[in-house]
Amino acid sequence: MTKQEAEEELRKMLEEGQQGPYYSAEEVFDHIHEMLAPKNIVYMTADTHGKFDRIVDFCYSHKVEAENTFIILGDAGLNYYGDRRDLYGKEILSRLPCTFFCLHGNHEMRPSEAIGYKQSSYHGGAVWVQEEYPNMLFAVDGEVYDFNHHSCLVIGGAYSVDKYYRQSRGWNWFSDEQPSQEIKDKVESVLSRRNWNIDIVLSHTCPKKYEPTEAFLPMVDQSTVDKSTEEWLDSIESKLSYERWYCGHYHVSKQIEKLRFLYQDYTLIPHTLSIADERAIAERMRHQAEVLGTLGLSADSVDQSEE
Repeated sequence: MTKQEAEEELRKMLEEGQQGPYYSAEEVFDHIHEMLAPKNIVYMTADTHGKFDRIVDFCYSHKVEAENTFIILGDAGLNYYGDRRDLYGKEILSRLPCTFFCLHGNHEMRPSEAIGYKQSSYHGGAVWVQEEYPNMLFAVDGEVYDFNHHSCLVIGGAYSVDKYYRQSRGWNWFSDEQPSQEIKDKVESVLSRRNWNIDIVLSHTCPKKYEPTEAFLPMVDQSTVDKSTEEWLDSIESKLSYERWYCGHYHVSKQIEKLRFLYQDYTLIPHTLSIADERAIAERMRHQAEVLGTLGLSADSVDQSEE
């Protein structure tokens, strides 16, 4: 950007109604502070499989607080054995101050009254919870939750590629690991009522078009893998208007277009603003900084010139 172009852009920014709102240094600071230190932070990771050392370390190092939510995108490992062995992980997480919000994976039981859960509500959607562990919630597939003013649809479940290996060794395998037809009908009905618009999708597996083939296990014949859930998610994704999609399952960390795979990494659900508004304000801030930088000015000096 030339100095002449920057001067013209600055003139436009200072004129009411031109190029969107002008942000003072104080407004920029307040916005960044709210983005970096909101009251209700929503953290996210995936596939802990009953091993919570990294979660404990993360919570202490980030000073996670009681009003914070920690989403685990399936296979948390809290309902695997169906007996007292599950209590070890629950006791660990119960000592942490935040609320854990877990999706259904494929290597765990679905919460139900039969195994000691009751339904409650959280952030506008139904959840399963045990009275003994009130900070561990399990999402209900097809429900829409409000996290930081973003509508978040939950779709848990997936096929276990190690199904026959597990069965041959007497390990747990769960016949209802994938979404049932009832769940699929519910998801499609919910989206239809919303005109196929949602801000964020939280799922365990991903649409088939986004499968990370580099993460496939070499000993598994992919022709034997049931991909009906991924194919169904493909049909959902193809007609859905959404901002972001987060999933786990494949034990890989990467981003493809608007979809992000999480494994042993973490992310946040953006706070307060819609994702579109957040991108717009970030772009205006970047442009403002470029203009002022080209002119050798700071936001403070522009503020003073207006007084």
